[in-house]
Amino acid sequence: MGKIILTGDRPTGRLHVGHYVGSLRRRVQLQNSGEFDKIFVMIADAQALTDNADNPEKVRQNVIEVALDYLSVGLDPEKTTIFVQTGVPELTELAFYYMNLVSVGRVQRNPTVKTEIKMRGFEQSIPMGFFSYPVSQASDITAFNATTVPAGEDQAPMIELTREIVGRFNNIYGPTLVEPEILLPENAVCMRLPGTDGKAKMSKSLGNCIYLSDTPKELAKKVKSMYTDPEHLTIDSPGHLEGNCPFIYLDAFSSDEQVARLLPDYKSLQELKDHYCRGGLGDGTVKKLLIAVLEEELAPIRERRKQWEQDIPAVYEILRKGTEKAREEAAKTLDRVREAMKINYFADEKLIAEQARKYAAK
Repeated sequence: MGKIILTGDRPTGRLHVGHYVGSLRRRVQLQNSGEFDKIFVMIADAQALTDNADNPEKVRQNVIEVALDYLSVGLDPEKTTIFVQTGVPELTELAFYYMNLVSVGRVQRNPTVKTEIKMRGFEQSIPMGFFSYPVSQASDITAFNATTVPAGEDQAPMIELTREIVGRFNNIYGPTLVEPEILLPENAVCMRLPGTDGKAKMSKSLGNCIYLSDTPKELAKKVKSMYTDPEHLTIDSPGHLEGNCPFIYLDAFSSDEQVARLLPDYKSLQELKDHYCRGGLGDGTVKKLLIAVLEEELAPIRERRKQWEQDIPAVYEILRKGTEKAREEAAKTLDRVREAMKINYFADEKLIAEQARKYAAK
């Protein structure tokens, strides 16, 4: 069946640099590597509705935003199938069957689910759709026979649950589904890029994001307001790197070649860090470097986005074609699942013949 990728994002807003270093940049690399037979990237609008059911327009408007971000970072519809989740109803049916293979308690123990429930204030009243979205993710992954799921560290518990569901299904019904593996970012700091305020997670709701489509002015303003070392009160005082956002971002985005080119007094990022730690280097200099590094990375993305924005109908056509292709793939998996579960009544000629003989003998 080959090596297959499935990954995606919820369309609740524009994508940010946390998405970029956590998965988008890697997706493009994998797409261009030639190592994978098929790559599916999903705009998870059904999943987004699990906690936006009262505001579907938010999801509706952001489908195009995510599509534009995908194309602007370099995802190529000739190599990657980009599709919309709700356009593949087979996913919903698969999720319904999988729900019988996992307990409520197992989902409750999922640390990512716990965190998301708390973040959204759902402790007292959890929507069923939201609670069961890990099972829906298992449906998304298995529908395309994904062998590989590029994702951030926070998604590891989700992939583990998928593997459990696959194992249980195959044990009960026979070998049918493919067990996936997670592919984490190679750079450890990219697994969870903090927000500009220093909080553990970059989040649209917290307002601590740098978006891929931010203008140079917006980018500079956000970097200048970044959380640094609160004890670094003067340039001469020794600084600390732990939790210091500009340095964390430089770890994720910069190379030693860039540092040497943009700040000729330093040969590497490590030299810059050493100077900061012993004192004599101001936060302003570090932030100025980060602005330049981020601008080099984001300027081409911003430019490609502007080009795609001039032909929105073409973007929707890419999504339409991708969704049709994705549905064809998911339908094949659903047929196999129905056959394994013996609920493919109308295609099971043996069953029909047996029943016919049974009742003819009466």
